[in-house]
Amino acid sequence: MSGPATIEVVGVVYDYPTQRALHGVSFTAEPGMVLALVGPNGAGKSTLMRCIAALDTPTEGVIRVAGLDAQADPRGVHAAIGYQPDFFGLYDELSIRRSLVYAARSRGVAPEAVEAAVARAAARVQLDDRLDQRAGELSRGLRQRLAIAQTIVHQPRALLLDEPAAGLDPEARRSLSDLILKLSGEGMTIVVSSHILAELEDYSTRMLMIRDGRVAGGGMVAAAARDEARVTATFADPPPDLEARLAALGVAVERRTGDAVLIALAPGEDAAALLARLVRADLRVCAYQPVTRTLEDAYMAQAPR
Repeated sequence: MSGPATIEVVGVVYDYPTQRALHGVSFTAEPGMVLALVGPNGAGKSTLMRCIAALDTPTEGVIRVAGLDAQADPRGVHAAIGYQPDFFGLYDELSIRRSLVYAARSRGVAPEAVEAAVARAAARVQLDDRLDQRAGELSRGLRQRLAIAQTIVHQPRALLLDEPAAGLDPEARRSLSDLILKLSGEGMTIVVSSHILAELEDYSTRMLMIRDGRVAGGGMVAAAARDEARVTATFADPPPDLEARLAALGVAVERRTGDAVLIALAPGEDAAALLARLVRADLRVCAYQPVTRTLEDAYMAQAPR
């Protein structure tokens, strides 16, 4: 991997013979970003991924990966990225070692560097103790690991994963999350497509919602962030008139669940000042934290009403 890569998508339109799949999609993914490309089935996510991978040619628009134009230099883009489609194939009769050797050579790794590339890729997906096992003997989760190892064996500068966690058990999903976080920590630009938000929660840093072939909801947003305008306060032995006492303090309670309340901060008030007011009012606060917005929260906030 020769350095970080930025992915630029500008005004991309893609037409199938009978319908338009993408309508002027634009975004930029920076090095180290894990961009969750989300939306319902048929929204155009896979088509967009194939265009970024320089496998399909857009009807209009420009795509650049690490400064390389996907239409003018598709081979250069192929060398710069790793792309794993939703439905991937493995050669069941080949061992993991031979599968990775084949993947490395087909992706342009020099013969003298293949052995090291294979060892590095296998170790990253925790398959280095199974190199002589046939691909056809692997479980679904291990096959997915091998597919990802083949995708990163040439040390790409950007990684595109289409529905990578489909069919994985919880342990395999955790291993996938750990790998994605490690790669992004090394500066790799990663785009992950899925319509299952729970698969993306652990590692995504930004979200782009695609709906009916268009960027929906105003563009790229933080996948998870603290909501500085709201806090959750939990009280020990709350008094029967808790909500009335909070109202007398000018505290806006949005929702109460048992001993916990969701509080909207007043304009200009910070969370620490509110906590001090609650304590001075002899309310026994045993837990207090800013609200964290989940990926689902971000998605629903961008979805049309």
